[in-house]
Amino acid sequence: MQNKRIVVIGGSAAGPKVASRARRLDENAEITMFQKDADLSMASCGYPYYVGGFFDDRSQLLCSPAGVVRDSNFFLNAKNIVAKVNTEVTKIDRKAKTIDYRNLITGEKSSMEYDKLVIATGATSRRPPIPGIELEGISALSSMPDADYLRKVSDEGKIKKAVVIGGGLIGIETVEALHLAGIEVTLVELLPQLLTFLDRHLARLVQQHVQSKANVILENGVSAFIGENGKLTAVKLNNGTELPCDLAVLAIGVTPNSKLAKDAGLEISERGGVVVDEYMQTSDPDIYALGDCVEIPNLITKNKVHAPFGDLANLQGRVVGENLIKGNVAKFEGTIQTGVCKVFDYAAGTTGLNEQNARKNGFNDIETVINVSLDKPGFMNGNLLITKLVVNKTDRKILGAQVIGPGDVSKQLAIWAIAIKGKLTVDDMINADLPYAPPFSLAIDHSIATAHIMQNKLRGLFKGISSEDVEEKVKNKENVVYLDVRNPNEYEQMRIGIGERLIPLGQIRKRISELPEDKNTEIIVWCKISLRGYEAALVLQANGYTNVKLMEGGVMAWAGKREK
Repeated sequence: MQNKRIVVIGGSAAGPKVASRARRLDENAEITMFQKDADLSMASCGYPYYVGGFFDDRSQLLCSPAGVVRDSNFFLNAKNIVAKVNTEVTKIDRKAKTIDYRNLITGEKSSMEYDKLVIATGATSRRPPIPGIELEGISALSSMPDADYLRKVSDEGKIKKAVVIGGGLIGIETVEALHLAGIEVTLVELLPQLLTFLDRHLARLVQQHVQSKANVILENGVSAFIGENGKLTAVKLNNGTELPCDLAVLAIGVTPNSKLAKDAGLEISERGGVVVDEYMQTSDPDIYALGDCVEIPNLITKNKVHAPFGDLANLQGRVVGENLIKGNVAKFEGTIQTGVCKVFDYAAGTTGLNEQNARKNGFNDIETVINVSLDKPGFMNGNLLITKLVVNKTDRKILGAQVIGPGDVSKQLAIWAIAIKGKLTVDDMINADLPYAPPFSLAIDHSIATAHIMQNKLRGLFKGISSEDVEEKVKNKENVVYLDVRNPNEYEQMRIGIGERLIPLGQIRKRISELPEDKNTEIIVWCKISLRGYEAALVLQANGYTNVKLMEGGVMAWAGKREK
């Protein structure tokens, strides 16, 4: 019986994972991998940190866990996989079951037969036809050559000003990398907020943090790149503003690189992704596709999404590798789109749906809460976390969580990601048995406390209001009593300054007469993180006040201007 001939197109993350998994399950399969670039199995999510100088050895982006560079020799000797680099596959002939390819160094052309074919061609950085875009000094950060170029720029120290275009994950990480190189950075975003996976309130808090390190311009795009002698000198914005700079980095997203699949007659979605089923099989049963070139289901909304994440590419690679050898026995059912981003000494991440996307996808009967607390005790140098939880009120299932702050954001997101994937409810989470010791957590973990707050809200123990809604009430000069229940020292050190009254929690029962006699008066109460605010709201409600609202997250979640 002839050995199975497997051809893998693409050698970044997904392709090598497919080839390696297939080899582990079949020692005799003939496996050939084609890679258009010079490098293989690149840790592309590490590019910004190489540029930023978190590590200096470029080869670490290409190494196995044992520290061996994963080049063609590695794949041949360690895995018996033939990896052809600098080689582009130019055509797929499905009828003949062959591929044509060309060596980009020598120009030599050839073809190869396959029994099973895998397309892992990745995604392409968006590069819009803006005047001047071919000037020297304009780059992306989506490839090893991009990383090499920007690291060279950082090391040389010649460039003083840069513009990063796009306020998503890569844009934010690039801003930090260039800032660490001593470059003055301006971040330009066409939309009204950074990090669109966050709801606006949390995005504003992240923006405040970014603005402490870099300039941020929102709701403005790039109309032209200006240069002299072929080199970039400025970026011109849509409103006519010109930003002098020697470097511009495009970070405005990616599109599926599906041309090869499309030319072969495979089914492509309206958004350009290769269509695959739960086995990662295309419309041709002998061809699989995965990674950044495909679209996969969102497990919550059931809609197809483009989710270009390295972890998903690797998970899909394991599925495809197994199916190539064993038949369609492994499934990749979809994603809940979990992601996290380093923002200087801050982090921001999401899992599942934010409030905006939940409503957009028909979840109209939802509830949200914001919890602000430390990730571990103050005596263990705990850091702040701000979590927004989104729950479907109908069945109380968790739909999504967003977490930001200098605390252990990744841990919190991992907890909520498993809760969402497991279809847990708020009530399942309130007594979750999580590991506790002061160096790692509060006695009631931040995630469990968030579930407690949500349960209290669902039970009607308090009415919440976001700080953004409070800002709107102030703007409209509504007849509201604003009540800060912290102590005087806290109030003097930091306060919002919207005409609030100060009545510390310990005095509120004695000073209740200072509040309006009309028990229907709207009173909005808070403290630093709104734990004391919650207790004050309960006291007011017990004294007959019927329109008490708790500003969730307190002063620490206030995204507007502060008096102090």
